[in-house]
Amino acid sequence: MTEAPGLPQLGDAKRRRALFFVGAAVVGVGFAIAIQVGCNDNFVVEQLGLDGGQKGILEAVRETCGVVALGLLAVLAGFAEPLVGAAMVALFGVGLASYYFVPTFGWLLATSLVWSQGLHVWMPLPDSMTLCLAEPGRVGFRLGQMRAAGAAGFGAGMAAALLLTLAGVALRPLFLLAGAAGLLAAAACFGIPRDLKTPGPRLVFRRSYGLYYALCFLDGWRRQIFLCFAGFLLVRVYGTPVQTILLLYVAVQVVGYFGFPWLGRLIDRVGERRVLVAYFACVTAVFVGYALVRARPVLFGLFLADNILSGCATAITTYVHRLAPPSEHTATLGMGVAMNHVAAVAMPLLGGFLWQFGYHWVFAAGIVAALASILVALRVPPRPS
Repeated sequence: MTEAPGLPQLGDAKRRRALFFVGAAVVGVGFAIAIQVGCNDNFVVEQLGLDGGQKGILEAVRETCGVVALGLLAVLAGFAEPLVGAAMVALFGVGLASYYFVPTFGWLLATSLVWSQGLHVWMPLPDSMTLCLAEPGRVGFRLGQMRAAGAAGFGAGMAAALLLTLAGVALRPLFLLAGAAGLLAAAACFGIPRDLKTPGPRLVFRRSYGLYYALCFLDGWRRQIFLCFAGFLLVRVYGTPVQTILLLYVAVQVVGYFGFPWLGRLIDRVGERRVLVAYFACVTAVFVGYALVRARPVLFGLFLADNILSGCATAITTYVHRLAPPSEHTATLGMGVAMNHVAAVAMPLLGGFLWQFGYHWVFAAGIVAALASILVALRVPPRPS
């Protein structure tokens, strides 16, 4: 088996052990972020009374961390990725736990910056480490396994939050549980070989990678419409209780746990272009539904579909594996995170503005982005036979 230059020469047993600990960290982060995602909309509406404009500002400020993460990854290049991951996930856990004490919108902004910065530096690292550890011909499968691990952690976090809220536990203590899960994920990073690091340039921005950057930007636009406004719509406009939101997320993660490895195999078999075109076509239909449908059961179905479809974005990462050499994987993925979050900063501000004229205009902006994504995905070269 050919190893990437500068990476440890691992036997099969050590490789599987390393992948296990990467997966364990992914599970812990998934558990923690599930509580934040599942409880956030009810928390900001019921505890702090945020409106659509404030929600847009909150998400835009928080997502600036995705751009800052690019600079931090450049500064930290050459350090052992498991150690960088451990430090960032610990920061993530501390920030989430701080939600327990948040009294005002200003404090919410500050604590959101703390956990978000840790999370955004961490985001490209599991994919980078998985690309280094995956066996030839099984890259999509291994990435699919990591998505499944994230789905398992996310589902467990949602289930725990659902059971605790049904038992009468308030929202704020749940964020202490999320912080504890983040710290356990940081501990798991110490089980990954410390010499697992990708040599090469600190920053990579190449014109030849422009298609990848465009896909990341457009997927960030789609992703942020969902994260910022889909759940907020259900809570703010339709008064959906936190238990229902959590139950929807649990259903998504059950499907994702079994479905994401299958999606990974599908990408390995048919290539990125077909998967991405189908993905963005389905996303277009989902946004049309959000903009036009008023029936809550249908909106719940769209919410589920939107979440489940996100697993198809794995194809953007596998495209990096054949686009960039191993020495540039981490730097390229980091640049992809930055491109994703340029959109993620702009979209909440635009969405918060459009919300004032009717929430359907927010999702109309999503339709435009999804249609543009189809055109870009059609330009992805077919996988060589």
